Amino acid sequence: MAQGSGKLKFGIDLFSLRGQGWTAFEYLDYCAKHGAKVVHFSEIRFLGGLEKAHLEKVRDHARKHGIEVEIGMLSICPTAARFDPKQGTAEEQLARMIDASVIVGAPIVRAVLGDWRDRASDTPLDKHIENTVKTLRAVRSRVLDAGKKIAIENHGGDLQGRELKMLIETAGKDFVGACIDSGNPTWAIEDPHVTLETLAPYVLTSHVRDSAVWRTPEGAAMQWTRMGEGNVNILDWVKKFNALCPGKAMSLEIIVTGTRPFPYYQPEFWKAYRTTPAWEFARFAAIAEKGKPRDSRSAPPKERAAALEREDLESSIDWLRANQLL
Repeated sequence: MAQGSGKLKFGIDLFSLRGQGWTAFEYLDYCAKHGAKVVHFSEIRFLGGLEKAHLEKVRDHARKHGIEVEIGMLSICPTAARFDPKQGTAEEQLARMIDASVIVGAPIVRAVLGDWRDRASDTPLDKHIENTVKTLRAVRSRVLDAGKKIAIENHGGDLQGRELKMLIETAGKDFVGACIDSGNPTWAIEDPHVTLETLAPYVLTSHVRDSAVWRTPEGAAMQWTRMGEGNVNILDWVKKFNALCPGKAMSLEIIVTGTRPFPYYQPEFWKAYRTTPAWEFARFAAIAEKGKPRDSRSAPPKERAAALEREDLESSIDWLRANQLL
């Protein structure tokens, strides 16, 4: 069988199950039941803490299930809107996670710059990227000594593919790569296939979900959906990921959202996208042109929300199986 043509290395990002309130061990049991080979603890809250004894128990429980653990955190950019200075400096926060990755046996630490707000903030995006690179370079020797890598995500509309590529290359490909997210490009007016084509050589892991995009009188709108319910050709994206990034985890991060507008006929909208190449935007616009408007799914009652998360994820796992990807 040719490289990349086999079954996916199937994982689950626990943000798919963010409302469950489970322990790390309950998350692992659930993911094992559904055939996951990788469990991505994308935030510390899902791990339940960074104490050494606790992380050792999580590591052992994962090994019992034959599961590989990945861990993550949020912003390491001190000027980003999402950065939490109450947790220490960016370097201190990242260093704690590197130490935790050694204990729990995770090959990578996932981190982010910020989110969509940082594209149009008073601080230019280039400065945010520069500050993220400074954080990464400050811990380079620690990462290399630990035998780990840092996976920076294109997160919440903060970075388009070529911008994340530049960040990785500037920081150093020897210890920094990409956590590629297939849903977040549509929050940054980017075709997810452009993102994959740009970042494939740098991919260390992934977050995967589907998106629906369509035209509106103001520009376009989108929703994140269950796998197979969008119009970005997610089936081909997953197959391409498996071919271009063989052996990397394909972790479902299923988030079903309401409608997000992109009023790109308004000149002020482009403040956040001054450097976007026309050819890249044209590929996003072509998806919108073929899309059909969707009704927003209403926020479920509180007592229904956790069950609906599981239904969205399990439906997406069924879709992978129906398409013979698992």
